[in-house]
Amino acid sequence: MVKTVILVSGGGTNLQAVMDAHLFGEIPNCELTAVISSDPEAYALIRAKSANLPTYVVDRTLFPNVQSYNTAVEQKLQDLDAALVVLAGYTHAPGPGMLKAYESRIINVCPSLLPAFGDSDMNTMEPYERAIRAGVKLSGATAYFVTAGSCGPIILQQAVEVWEGDTPKTLQRRIMEEAEWKLLPKAIALYCQGQLRVEDDIVHITGERK
Repeated sequence: MVKTVILVSGGGTNLQAVMDAHLFGEIPNCELTAVISSDPEAYALIRAKSANLPTYVVDRTLFPNVQSYNTAVEQKLQDLDAALVVLAGYTHAPGPGMLKAYESRIINVCPSLLPAFGDSDMNTMEPYERAIRAGVKLSGATAYFVTAGSCGPIILQQAVEVWEGDTPKTLQRRIMEEAEWKLLPKAIALYCQGQLRVEDDIVHITGERK
């Protein structure tokens, strides 16, 4: 079983999608070990506790700088013997130590068809606003391995149509429902079943058609 720790900061809708998929057996060989929040008031903690998942708080506001905060998060991941780290609405960039220790073992999902709008702040409404302003007909979501760059190796993508008259809010909701909540559990499942291989920053999926 792959010990999987999920990092959160907010409401936890992506966390809920992962927990639901795990409950229904859609993420084989995955042990949801714990949830770590950067915010003690995050609703994601309530979701995790309702699912009887161990929860921990590494409160960003208690640390004098980002380096000390990231070090504390890295130490907690080591204490939990995490094999896979999942970012589910986590609003802080992993530090260099975490990126090195968990190379090709940190999975995130963003509301964009990377590398399009990859320089956006993915924790705001910016990706949706930019997609609408650009007049793109397709947006969507991307599950990927986190690196120091704005777009790490892409695991999965799902396109979502941009409708005439869409607002950032309506597009956000549709991307979550049609793409993010499906891609993140599937990417975790592929990893936990040993089906992902990264070569030259390209993810190869075992068993997928060439």
